[in-house]
Amino acid sequence: MRRSRYRLRWTLAAAATAGLLATAGAAVPATAAPAAAGQVSATALPPDLEAVRAAEATALYGDAAVRPLADRKTALISLGDSEISGEGVGAYESPTNGPANWCHRSPDAAIHRTGIPADLTYNVACSGAYTGNIRIGGAKQYADELVQSDSLAVKARNTRIKMVLLVAGANDDLQFGPVMTDCVERYLLSQGPCEPKYAPGWQARVDALVPKVEQTVRDLKSVMRDAGYADGDYKLVVMSYPSPIGPDFRDNPDFPGKLACGGLGYDADTAWGRNVAVPAFERGIRKAAADTGALYLDDSRLFHGHEVCTENTWARGLFIDLSKPGLPDENSVRQSFHPNARGHAAFASCLTQFYDSGLREAACADVDSLGSPSLFPQAWDDAYRPVRNQATDNCVDVDSSQSADGTAVLGWDCGGTRNQDWWYDTSRHTFHTALTQDRCLDVPGARYQAGAALIIWNCSGAANQKFVRDGATIRPQAATGLCLTQTAARQPLRLQNCDGSAGQRFTA
Repeated sequence: MRRSRYRLRWTLAAAATAGLLATAGAAVPATAAPAAAGQVSATALPPDLEAVRAAEATALYGDAAVRPLADRKTALISLGDSEISGEGVGAYESPTNGPANWCHRSPDAAIHRTGIPADLTYNVACSGAYTGNIRIGGAKQYADELVQSDSLAVKARNTRIKMVLLVAGANDDLQFGPVMTDCVERYLLSQGPCEPKYAPGWQARVDALVPKVEQTVRDLKSVMRDAGYADGDYKLVVMSYPSPIGPDFRDNPDFPGKLACGGLGYDADTAWGRNVAVPAFERGIRKAAADTGALYLDDSRLFHGHEVCTENTWARGLFIDLSKPGLPDENSVRQSFHPNARGHAAFASCLTQFYDSGLREAACADVDSLGSPSLFPQAWDDAYRPVRNQATDNCVDVDSSQSADGTAVLGWDCGGTRNQDWWYDTSRHTFHTALTQDRCLDVPGARYQAGAALIIWNCSGAANQKFVRDGATIRPQAATGLCLTQTAARQPLRLQNCDGSAGQRFTA
């Protein structure tokens, strides 16, 4: 059995511990006596961390004693990288806004804004962190920072942790930030899209990071066990990353141009990022959660309809901070393409719903563009599937994989592509294309008449986007005498009077 780093370091430094504890004002080490009722049995921390723990306990309770769980304040804690630290919000806690520490922790970060009852919320995530900055025995990012698992070890002994949130992996083999930077530079220098450069090796990058995220989860569980927690005493949530960009920004009626809204990049790259790069990353994070028994929150589609340059964006576009002295450097642009305050509010809503749901796995998205996300009891990969016409054996297809408002819907040879997968929301009676959660099957102009061709349009919950499944037929909820029909192969889907023909029957 692998020895805990805390046990190992305690063995090597036991002789020095008593003096340090006395200096810190600690009454007893965590393993000093048999556990009383309600007391956890925790492995002692090494002297340096015990001094930190004792000081924090004194600040919380007035003395350094390790308390029974029932006597502790409750807490939530987030660990990981810039996606959850608050990078991109714009307001940061001192001293995490440079020049010696660029963790960019924001008071508006999601962990501080959930509706989960807790006395305290801790954000120890740090912009730029990779799994080696989180794991047991890992490396500090900055001199005034603890390794994130060490921060968890301290806080797990001083408070009763209810939820541990982990968002990590983007800065390991994926190198998401540098890839985004390169894509923007290629656009500015007219060097052509970055997709051909990164697409061939993208899945290999994802495959390489998965075991690192898995070991990070296992380490966090070990930290909690060493602090005296059983696995069921708290919730360990692994959350996936949403795509901050997409190709549909021109549907924004107030689109000011790419330069003004910070959406610099080739359209092809924004489509690849949303349709391929982020989904592959999401599948890897989901696997890491499943393999380690962690809870999994799929937020990969959470920003669909709220990407950079949309009318209600939840992410910050390219941003150059010129407020610091000296010439711009890599820290001047680090806030780019990260969740803004609205994005963190969406994270917080999803986390609250997920915590309350009791589900092991769930997905979250703003399905009707109402600005408020909803939770669904599945990961998105399991929700979408092809819809096949019985007469032509074609699949319902979004033309040319485009997702702009008004794109035609037709039948086409089934190919297993993303533009042929659909999710039917049984509660709202809407069909969503897998290209984006924000585009729904739509009867244009609510023209319920034979021959009307179907399109996709920004999901709104309007009546002309609601359909009912009646046997194998699909009918507009407002005109159930009409059926979706495909009359011949590779032809548009149209409304026709229901007649029971095979062209009006679909399987999913």
